[in-house]
Parts: sequence; structure tokens; C-alpha cells
Amino acid sequence: MAQKKAHEVDSWLARPDPRAVIVLIYGPDRGLVAERARAFAEKTGLPLDDPFTVVRLEGSEVEKESGRLLDEAHTVPMFSSRRLLWVRNAAGQKGLADDVKVLSKEPPRDAIVLIEAGDLKKGAALRTVVEGCDWGMALPCYADEARSIDQVIDEEMQKAGMSLTMEARQALRKNLGGDRLASRGEIQKLVVYAMGKSQIDLEDVKAMIGDVSGISFDDAIDAVLEGKIEAFDTVFTRHTQTGAQPFLMLAAAMRQFQAIQLMRGAMENGGTRNAAAIVAAARPPVFFSRRKIVEGAVERWTGPALARALARLQDAVLQTRRRPDLAAAIARQALLGIAVESARLRQRR
Repeated sequence: MAQKKAHEVDSWLARPDPRAVIVLIYGPDRGLVAERARAFAEKTGLPLDDPFTVVRLEGSEVEKESGRLLDEAHTVPMFSSRRLLWVRNAAGQKGLADDVKVLSKEPPRDAIVLIEAGDLKKGAALRTVVEGCDWGMALPCYADEARSIDQVIDEEMQKAGMSLTMEARQALRKNLGGDRLASRGEIQKLVVYAMGKSQIDLEDVKAMIGDVSGISFDDAIDAVLEGKIEAFDTVFTRHTQTGAQPFLMLAAAMRQFQAIQLMRGAMENGGTRNAAAIVAAARPPVFFSRRKIVEGAVERWTGPALARALARLQDAVLQTRRRPDLAAAIARQALLGIAVESARLRQRR
């Protein structure tokens, strides 16, 4: 039992071994880790919206509160036959590994332990404990390969009731991979942009995924990130007067905020507050002249704030499709609102 190879994970998740009561899902692709963790949680058959049945914990919580995981694992459930203990953002925490080691010696009778972790190297304490446990399962998650990317594209197209031309699929595939969450976000953004069409073509992909205009919107996006409202308004006006399409600026902003979301997650999951190191290691790399701006954004923008910004941008893209005559006004309002929030975040620090 113990562990599976990367290509075996999906088939195991389709039919999980009922003996596995300690499941570790780990890897550098945090989006894929989260997606597969939810898939396993759903397979337990437990109501995931019931706080009495599903206990959600952060890896840092388990580390700070020694024995917390053990107490939860030995608590007798009141409203179901079992409980799911769902630990997120685990890394190399010694306390968590120690608690799991205790549970590995005697399986919890009334609980299933699900752990989402970052990239754990071979020999890492948590990974070693689960791999050596008779009732444990360690599942690695690595960057999507071409076949996996096609599967994600097909899933999102099926949900939307849309299809892709072959040229559009090829162009889209080139821009995906590395992180499942980011890949899905790009496809969903494309679906919103092409709303109302039954088939997405190459021009749709170029408009949303690749900036074919050749115009750089870095100056506008940087003004938004720094909360410089007047500077943003000036730059935005200049771009629109030169004929730049507003939705392209929205698309550029979405890509930037998705990148910041990934970097913020890496900073939090890695247990370090060093934004400079995270930005320096980003792939694709951040141009050196923009690093300080991006570092500041990674430090200030929290997960919930980033989710709000991305939701606002996605809604703006949809509105520009519905009302192309108001596209400039819609894009300006959305980006201006985010710039205002960025300014507020700067003031709080």
C-alpha cells in the first residue's frame, strides 16, 4: 500500500483503498494537490459542509498545538460513523510528523486523516512516516504533462458545453501546465470570454491567453499593484487612446494576480515570509525592474483579497463581452476598484 507513483494517483483516487485512513497528498503543483484532496474527501461519502463531521486544520495549527491532531483523531463522532480530519498547507512541520507517527502505530478507529502538503523530498519525516504505514497512502502530484492538460481542457469544455478548434487547443495547451489551479483558471477565463459561442477558435485564445497586440500593460498593472490611482488613470487613458482593447488589459491583470496568488501560496505553504526569495524563484521569472513592486504585492495581498480581485476581473471580462460599447468603462471601473483596495492594503502595513 504505502505509496503510488505519479501516474497511478488518479486511478487510485477513483477507487480508494478503504484501509487507507491516513492519506498524504503532496507535491509542487499546489493546485493539483488541492484538487485531488477534494476528490478523495468526496469519495469518503462524508458531508463536507458539516463542521461536526469534517474538521479543517492548518499545518501551522497542528504544529503550534501539540497533540491537537491526536485529540481530534480519538474524538468519538456524534453525528456520523467517522470524521474527516483535513490538514492543509502542511510542510516540514516536526509536530505534525510526530502526531502522524503516533497514528501510524495504531489506526484511528473513527477518523480519516487527509493531509495536503507542499513538495516533500524523499526522506522528509512526514512522507517517510506515511509511506511506511500499513494503513497510510502517499500520493505525489507533479506538474501536468500534455495528456493531463488535455484532460483538464476537456473537463472544462464539457462543463461549459463548448468545444475547441484544433488550432485553438494547440495554442491553449502551450500556455498551460506547471500548476493545475492556474491552468483551470486560464481555461475558465477563456470560457467566460467566449460566452455565447458553441466553439472557441484560435482568435479567442489569442485574445485571452496571448497578448497579440504587442502592447505591454506592465505600467498600468504596476500602478494597480501599488495603489497609485492617478497614475493608473493616466496610463489607462493613454492605452485606450492608442487603440488598445480594454479586455486585453483585464487579461494581463488576471495573469498577474494569478501569479501573485501562486507566489503568496508558496510563501505561506513554505513557512517563510521572505517575499523577495519567492519572487526571485518565480517561473516564468519576474523582470528585475518590477521585482520590488511584485514583492510588495505578494506581502500585502492575502488569499481572500486575491480571490476578490480575481472574481472582479473575471466578472469584468464577462461584462465587456456583453456590452462591448462600454468595455473601456467596465475595465476602468474594475481595475480602479482593485487599485483602491491595493492603496488601502498599503496603508495598513
